[in-house]
Amino acid sequence: MAWTRDAMLALDARDPVAAARDAFDLPPGVIYLDGNSLGALPRATRARLAQVVDREWGVDLIRSWNSADWITLPTRVGDLIAPLIGADAGEVIAADSTSANLFKLAAGAVTLQRRRNPGQGRRVILSEPGNFPTDLYVMQGLADLLGDVELRTVPAAGLAAALTPDVALLLLTHVHYKTGRVHDMAALTAKAHAVGALALWDLSHSAGALAVDLNGCGADLAVGCGYKYLNGGPGAPAFLFVARRHQDALRPPLSGWMGHAAPFAFGDDYHPAPGILRHLCGTPPVIGLSALEEGVKIMAAADRDALFAKSRRLGDLFLELVDQRLGAHGFQVLCPRDSAQRGSQVSLGHDQGYAIVQALIERGVIGDFRAPEVLRFGFAPLYIRYVDVWDAVDHLVDIMETGLWREARFHERAAVT
Repeated sequence: MAWTRDAMLALDARDPVAAARDAFDLPPGVIYLDGNSLGALPRATRARLAQVVDREWGVDLIRSWNSADWITLPTRVGDLIAPLIGADAGEVIAADSTSANLFKLAAGAVTLQRRRNPGQGRRVILSEPGNFPTDLYVMQGLADLLGDVELRTVPAAGLAAALTPDVALLLLTHVHYKTGRVHDMAALTAKAHAVGALALWDLSHSAGALAVDLNGCGADLAVGCGYKYLNGGPGAPAFLFVARRHQDALRPPLSGWMGHAAPFAFGDDYHPAPGILRHLCGTPPVIGLSALEEGVKIMAAADRDALFAKSRRLGDLFLELVDQRLGAHGFQVLCPRDSAQRGSQVSLGHDQGYAIVQALIERGVIGDFRAPEVLRFGFAPLYIRYVDVWDAVDHLVDIMETGLWREARFHERAAVT
């Protein structure tokens, strides 16, 4: 089908989740296709943070741990996130960063495997090359710390065959950050279980963008980011999931006071809190959690089936327009074309990708670049419209046809790409 801008406007007029866009404070004239890296600002967040800072902190001071219920923010936000990822209440908690949560769960999983399987040589953490760097870096650090643990990376096509009895933990990012490829969570988790391994899934590019069913897939552990599709703000707290069947056995390696069974008894010896609470560590970041709660509330109130269907269609339409209008300009499609195997992003390859992205940003079309050649365009379905897809490609066509990207200023590398 030869799409037109009017056809995209007609899709927007029929969009059952179009009203969700009004919940966000989006700059006029900007097409924001980077919600897969940092979500947009919810309108309610301004008022919520003013309340937290001016009243709860400014007036009530330390009393707000009780009067404003700050103390339950990690579990309250976790329970809001749980249905978005196919988890139950009491299986998710909002805490720390994604990197810290990866360390906590991976270290706990390896230790649990050693206790359950003494002398069996389960010393391998299995992942794939090109996984999100922090996932690999944290596992490298854990292997160095423990001394007898190996991080083994195998290309995606060989992961199932690489799940052998020496694997303690399978660690994968559900949606690949560069290509947008979606792993088959159910199949790989089942294969891991068949050889006695546990499965830890990074949902940073999944949660809030596509349907995830951790319990339906039998997942053991998961982590995820609060500042992408959940719109919690830059550096927002992350979340972690521990399936209920593992909660009593999994011992946190960072046994901080907030994960203690009785933190305000102030005893010298650590005793883990029951359930998911033991995976808290230090004092919860109240301001960050308050902002995250507002972002998650918008997602929790949406029709998720309609939202995730829109996510897939936005990407499909973008790819159709790229095929129709940009075929002569040297772009490669790096993401899966089948939307069932693609996250809520489109990844294109071009040897001048950085400069092209910078030229788009100057036009108000904000995507991002990932070295060495990937242009990423994220489609946060809560606030991206179908007409935004048309207009973004229209700008990209003009930039390529006029050669605007060739200008020297677009080739100057900034610290953050």
